[in-house]
Amino acid sequence: MGSGGSRTSPVKLILAGTAVNALCGAASSALVYFADSSEGVRSVTFWSMGSLASAEWASLPAVSTVVLIATAFFLFRSRVLNALLMGDEAAVTLGIDPGLHRRIHLVLAAVVTGMLVATCGIIGFVGLIVPHVVRSVIGPDHRGLLPVAVLSGALFLIWADVAARVAVPNAELPIGIVTSVLGAPLFLHMLIRKEYGFGDK
Repeated sequence: MGSGGSRTSPVKLILAGTAVNALCGAASSALVYFADSSEGVRSVTFWSMGSLASAEWASLPAVSTVVLIATAFFLFRSRVLNALLMGDEAAVTLGIDPGLHRRIHLVLAAVVTGMLVATCGIIGFVGLIVPHVVRSVIGPDHRGLLPVAVLSGALFLIWADVAARVAVPNAELPIGIVTSVLGAPLFLHMLIRKEYGFGDK
């Protein structure tokens, strides 16, 4: 949808994602509204805010396999990702089809995201904030950026989970609330900073 009609742009991709998110969110809300089980509604509500409370060893092999394969694939494609940073024209000059590679990367990222969301719910801002923070520290070269971002994202999520478990006595906050409280102000700060460019060298 983001590439339909003309060339793909970050703005079109974001707007298409926002529209699809609104449509799917409306469908989810309708299912919750017409549900008969109050316990099921509570579980869905808690899942929609993200939590690691339901994590089980049985689900670890499948999730780990998908994440490791995706990480290895993206690391193997570091040079292609670096070429895409230079723009479509430069990538074509180097013999790279930007549209094809962009679709492959987006599909794989969507598969990984879907697997993780199905397991632990919607935990926002981890994949949005951590890579940009890491990139501002070590630079845009994906050969170093990818492994550091993966490890930093895992550490951030662990400590956010710790904060969610100790913030309220005798209760556990949904981890999505913690990551949003921490991530949203930082993301707005990054947007306001004129010297910071998303995806620019």
